[in-house]
Amino acid sequence: MRCITSLTDQGQGTLTSVAQIVADSVGVPVDQVSVSGGDSAMGPYGGGAWASRGTVIGGEAALRAGTMLKENILALASAITQTPADALTIANGEVINTQTGQVLISLADIGRIGYFRQDTLPRDFDVQLSVTANFVANDKVYYMANGVQASYVEVDCETGFIKMLGQWAVDDCGRIINPLLVDEQVRGGIVQGIGAVLFEECVYSEDANLLNGTMADYLVPMAREMPDILVEHVETPELSTRLGAKGIGEAGLIGAMGSVWVAVNDALKPLGAKIRHQPFTPERVLDALARARGG
Repeated sequence: MRCITSLTDQGQGTLTSVAQIVADSVGVPVDQVSVSGGDSAMGPYGGGAWASRGTVIGGEAALRAGTMLKENILALASAITQTPADALTIANGEVINTQTGQVLISLADIGRIGYFRQDTLPRDFDVQLSVTANFVANDKVYYMANGVQASYVEVDCETGFIKMLGQWAVDDCGRIINPLLVDEQVRGGIVQGIGAVLFEECVYSEDANLLNGTMADYLVPMAREMPDILVEHVETPELSTRLGAKGIGEAGLIGAMGSVWVAVNDALKPLGAKIRHQPFTPERVLDALARARGG
């Protein structure tokens, strides 16, 4: 089974989620679903994956297409097996009689008959084994997640170094399609947020030349600097769609930046110091402490 979508996958695992949605809505194993995305020469028009809309918008279209295809398959299976369509369902790539539990015919045989042996079907039976579905979010621009985060940090007042000791995140991105992908998107966003607050900075010379324009010079967080990141979820389905999903891409990044800012300044508060500019480099930590001491 092949699904062609306008979605692009930029490392989020969006196409994997679409494959799961198609497989679940039709009733086939996920390893029997092939997904092609991001090719405007062969796929439908789409608005892209911007602002966490990938799985929400493209997944909704995939769900609707899968539901339509399942109805068409069952109508064809009904004509072949002479069984009422409402007494049939699809599971593991086979059509099953819901009343008896008996396997009546495989999808492979349905495809063979539907494409190559239409002469065995009732006169004027309309075989539709390819469907197209679109979903346009008329009422919303974004389908954003929400959640909370907490950071546990240690600030060395002698050296100015900040050590991350722990990070916790609880997010609500609606219906979760793939828990592993969602968890790692949140963790990836958290790492990016920590990097923005503690490490990353573009440094320019007096004549406006970028001095750290390579990965050898630009400081980013590494595994050694990252704490254990505990991620949990609450699922509140989006009611305006059948799929019920929301975006998750920004949740880790935005929440982490805020929680690290608050945690570091909370640690410095008893000393009367406060940092207002990121990244929170050791020099800026020591400067804040010096100002607090009147130095």
